[in-house]
Amino acid sequence: MTDPILLRVEGGLARITLNRPERLNAFNAESAHAWADLTREATSRDDVGAILLDGAGRAFCAGGDVQDMADKMDSGSQLTAFAEVINVGIRALTESRVPVVAAAHGTTAGGGLGILLASDYAVVGTDSQLGSRYARIGLTPDLSVTAQLARAVGERRALQLVLQDRMLSATEALEWGLVAEITAPDAVGLRAEEVARFWLAGARGAYGEAKRLIRSQRARSFAEQLREEARSIGAAFDTPEARARIRAFTKRSS
Repeated sequence: MTDPILLRVEGGLARITLNRPERLNAFNAESAHAWADLTREATSRDDVGAILLDGAGRAFCAGGDVQDMADKMDSGSQLTAFAEVINVGIRALTESRVPVVAAAHGTTAGGGLGILLASDYAVVGTDSQLGSRYARIGLTPDLSVTAQLARAVGERRALQLVLQDRMLSATEALEWGLVAEITAPDAVGLRAEEVARFWLAGARGAYGEAKRLIRSQRARSFAEQLREEARSIGAAFDTPEARARIRAFTKRSS
């Protein structure tokens, strides 16, 4: 039996692959639990400095497997519990200090948007499409879509996306700020890996702390955020990594 989610760690890079290509990598109960377990593992390992999310087959992620829901769920409470399992993985990624890049080729729809939004940097192909499509089947957004979409693209655009049966083109997604880059369809994974390797070759600690500061700032007032920035840069200054990089920078500048 093929694992529904794959994790491979090599050279500091953790690659998490959604692996239900026959269902456009839509989540069922098995993949939801595997996702929760493997994202927590990847974000807790000391040897991981970057995470790459990708999907097998022709799509990144179509959200929840609607056919599986219809066949196996008898109540809304079951769907709520199912979503909460996937949320464990989303929180693991967004709350960790490890930067995450998504290689979102093909289609990203429904809860797949939440998986993409759990990344810090998203690469799509020229033929990629992204959309909500929850209301099409009478359901409401989950998997962090309402928590993160408006922050990414603005409230008005978020409303446009969830209140219409609309799929954004790659160009529209880039213009809206939903994704960071567009590349050729067959180069999405390669470009995403280049982004991850850039983080790994640089100041890993500083990148991770910068992510934490931005991701967690909503929990603090403006004054508190300024204090946290000041505390963080002071702590970074005392690390061997920063000391070595500062010395190298000053030598180049002199």
